[in-house]
Parts: sequence; structure tokens; C-alpha cells
Amino acid sequence: MGRKGESNRQRIVEAADRLFYRRGYNQTSFQDISDETGIPRGNFYYYFKTKDDILDAVVDARIAELESWLKHCESETGDPRERVLMFISIIDEKQADTLQSGCPVGTLNSELAKDTPELQQKATRAFNLFRDWLKQQFMALGLSDVDNLSMDLLARMQGIALLACAFKDRDFIQRSHSELREWVMQKTSS
Repeated sequence: MGRKGESNRQRIVEAADRLFYRRGYNQTSFQDISDETGIPRGNFYYYFKTKDDILDAVVDARIAELESWLKHCESETGDPRERVLMFISIIDEKQADTLQSGCPVGTLNSELAKDTPELQQKATRAFNLFRDWLKQQFMALGLSDVDNLSMDLLARMQGIALLACAFKDRDFIQRSHSELREWVMQKTSS
């Protein structure tokens, strides 16, 4: 694939990512993506045979972005507690997006959990990445029950995103972020 082809493919993935996040996977059509990119719908088949193929590319792009962000957390500090605190700071940093559409990982998982097992499995990759990374941080702190701690933290973050979006409540995000920091400090104190 040449430079133009790769550029078009990337535009399709980026547009689909935005639309899947804002509208949902099942509510986004090839035509919606075509309208967003200006690339004729018939040309999509050169890059992607099915909408599921686009979903794969979107999930891969999200995973790559999330892996990069987690590596950034690791490069910023060697302290696993500080890494976890950086991880939860995404709640505060992404307030506007969360208020509008919720968590991109959570909303996609929620939608695709009602679909085929294959689609749900694709969407779960990001949660698995987060869960494994958090378990590593909790293990590095010498904590036991790292799987439950990881799941509890992810559940709290998803609950915050869901309710903040439902109520369009910025203050709730800020208050919850502060309470989540306290929870992390309490759970990770020696």
C-alpha cells in the first residue's frame, strides 16, 4: 500500500474511532465513515472488507495508544503507586470527552457485550491491557489480591465515567477523582 493508500486507511480508522465513540459501533455505517472522511464508500473495500475489519483496526489503534500512555506512566516514575495515580488521572484529564460520551473503552465494551462473542472479545482487549498493567503495579508494591484490586479500580473508574456522562456532572468527576486518589493511597499504603 502506497503513501496515499496508507493515509486513506488511517483516515478511515480515525474517523471510525471517533464515530464508534460518539455514536456507537452498531449505529455507525460505512456511509457515516465515508461522509466523515470524504472517501467514497466503494473505496473502503480496498482497505477493509467488513465493518468488523474496521473495528479490528480501531481496537488495534486504541491499544497502541493505550500502551504508549502506559509506557509514558512508567517512564515518568519508578514508583508503582505514582504510576497508578497517573493512571487514574485520565478521569480528570479527559473530562470533556467523558461528559459527552463516557469512557471509550467502557462504552465500546458495553455495546459489544450484547453482540457476538467475537466482537465482545475484541473490545475487551483494552480492559485486559489495563487490568494486567494494574496487577503489575500492585504486585510491585508487594500487595496481595492484585486481581481484585485491579478489577475494583477499573470498576470504580467505569462507574465514575458512566455517571458523569449520564448526569453531565463535571463536579462529580473532580470529587470522584479525589476520592479515588484517596482509595489508591489507602490500598497501597504499607
